[in-house]
Amino acid sequence: MEIISGITPMEITGPIIIALIFAIVFIIFVVYAIIKGQRRKLVTGKEDMIGKVAITQTALNPKGTVLAEGELWEAIAKDSKITAGEEVTITKVEGLKLWVTKKSKEKECE
Repeated sequence: MEIISGITPMEITGPIIIALIFAIVFIIFVVYAIIKGQRRKLVTGKEDMIGKVAITQTALNPKGTVLAEGELWEAIAKDSKITAGEEVTITKVEGLKLWVTKKSKEKECE
């Protein structure tokens, strides 16, 4: 082989090709993960709680305690008295209090 302008020729061997393929696949994966993360809808705070289901830990008459998102919250029942162990839907978040209503049976059937 002839040396041109002081540059020595380099052989591309099997291990180099495999390393290049892994590097390219890794770069594609990283770019895909970044794009997917940027497109994801960001929801935090009280907007995320509204509409979720909680379980009453104590009777709500109208105040009591519910378990929502793995945490105990003080809750106020909008409607009638709700017994302990029932599922409720969060309708409003006011400070550290949740306003809840009984989970309706019609919505479960749909």
